[in-house]
Amino acid sequence: MVSEEHSPYKSKGGLGRLANALRYSVQGLGAAIRHEAAFRQELLLAIVLTPLAFWVGRTPGQVLLLIGTLFFVLIVEVLNSALEALADTITLEHHPMIGRAKDLGSAAVMLSILFAIVAWLTVALMRP
Repeated sequence: MVSEEHSPYKSKGGLGRLANALRYSVQGLGAAIRHEAAFRQELLLAIVLTPLAFWVGRTPGQVLLLIGTLFFVLIVEVLNSALEALADTITLEHHPMIGRAKDLGSAAVMLSILFAIVAWLTVALMRP
């Protein structure tokens, strides 16, 4: 087992670490937009629904919940895409465990979308 203090990939900390973390995050979002059709579709839906959240939600908490569910879907999609990219790097051949990992990632995306739908319907149906 490799100790963290000996890993050449671990940063040393400080402002340089923060700058690198921000750069890597922006690169990751760019990769998601460029290479992941599902992320682009969900991002477009989030852009359209975010202003609607201010109309559907009656309280700041409801608005935050509605927008939060949209971000949650995007976050889960990015994690699923990362898992799929890693799996495809290992092998493109069918492997039952890699197939299971991809299916589990897909299930996580589906559950996050279902949660968003239920939250939106619940808040919308609570409107007088």
